[in-house]
Amino acid sequence: MTALADLIEVLDAAYPPKLAESWDSVGLVAGDPGDEVTRVLFAVDATAGVVDEAIDWRAQALVVHHPLLLRGVDTVAADTPKGALLHRLIRSGCALFTAHTNADSADPGVSDALAAALGLTVIDPLDAKPEPAVDNWVVQVPPAHTEAVLNALFMAGAGGSGDYRDCALRVAAKSQFRPMSEAKPAIGVVGELQQVDEDRLELVAPPAARATILSALRAAHPYEDPAYHITERALLSSSVGIGRVGILAEPESLRAFTDRVALALPPTAWGVRAAGDPDRSVYTVAVCGGAGDSYLDAASRRGVDAYVTADLRHHPVDEHLRKGGPALVDAAHWATEFPWCAQAEGVVQAALPDLETRVSTQRTDPWTVSARN
Repeated sequence: MTALADLIEVLDAAYPPKLAESWDSVGLVAGDPGDEVTRVLFAVDATAGVVDEAIDWRAQALVVHHPLLLRGVDTVAADTPKGALLHRLIRSGCALFTAHTNADSADPGVSDALAAALGLTVIDPLDAKPEPAVDNWVVQVPPAHTEAVLNALFMAGAGGSGDYRDCALRVAAKSQFRPMSEAKPAIGVVGELQQVDEDRLELVAPPAARATILSALRAAHPYEDPAYHITERALLSSSVGIGRVGILAEPESLRAFTDRVALALPPTAWGVRAAGDPDRSVYTVAVCGGAGDSYLDAASRRGVDAYVTADLRHHPVDEHLRKGGPALVDAAHWATEFPWCAQAEGVVQAALPDLETRVSTQRTDPWTVSARN
C-alpha cells in the first residue's frame, strides 16, 4: 500500500520545504497522511474545474503549484469559494498538497522545466540561494583526551557534512602556554612556559549549534580554558534558487525566439509578447516561471540576451530597456509554470511506480478572451 505520507516524503525530497520563502504556505493542506493513495493528479491551480477533475477521476491526492490558502484566512466554511473546494476534496477523500516557492527554487524545479520546454541547456540559477552557513571549529586537545572530546563535540552537533557524520581532521601539533598568577592549570606550573604535544582537531558545524558545542567542549576538555577558534565559511552560491540561466543550441533572432516560446508553451489568451529589437541575436537566456519582474536587474547583471518570464508591467519594462537590459519575453503566468506539472509527475512516477498519475490539461489561466485592434 502506498500511503499519502509516502507521496509527501517523495515530494518534500524533490522540493524541500526549507527552500520556500518565509511568506509562503507549502505542504499538505488537507488529507490524512495515513490514507492510501492510488491516483494522483497534478495541476498549477486548485480551481473548481481541477477539483471536479480530481474527484471525477477518483484521485486520492491533488498536487498543485499555487497555494489555495496563502494569505491569512479565518474561515474555510463551505459557503466560501475556497472553503467549498476544500470541503469537496475532503468529502471525496482527496488530499491537497502544495509545492510553491520551494518548487521554484529546487534543483530541478519550475524554471528548469520551463527551460527544458524552450530547448535551453541550463547553466545555473538566475538568483542562487547561498549554501547554508557553516562554522569551522579548531580545537587543541591532549592526545589522551582526543576521543572523549571528539565524541562530546559529535554529540553536540559538530562533525556533520551533508550525508556524513562524525567527520573531523586530526593533526599532531606542538603547543605552548604560560599560566598566569590566577590560573589553575591542569598541566604545567604558574609562571613557567609549558610546551606539550597536542592534537589539533578541525570540525564543521551549523552556526546555530555554537552555544551547545562550546558547552560540550568545556565539559569534556581537561584544560581549565580550552584553546579553540571558530571561523564561518564565506557565503557560496548553491545550485538552488529562483530562475535559471541557459543557452540555446544556436543563436536566433528575438523574433524567432519569441515564436519558439509561443510554440513551446500551452496557448493562452494572454499569448506571448516580446520587448526589444526583433532582429537582436539571442543565445544566452534567463527564465523565471511565474511573475519575474523583481529579477529584471538580476537578468541584466548576468548579461543574458533575453529574459523569459510572466506578468511584466509597462513601466518596469520601459525602464529596463532604457538601461540597456536584455530583451524581454512575456508569457502567461500559468503557461510558464505548467511544464512543472510533468516534472513533478515524473518525480512521483520514478519513486512510486505503482501509483497512477496524470497531469490536468485544464487551462487555469484566468484570462479567457483576447482581441487584436
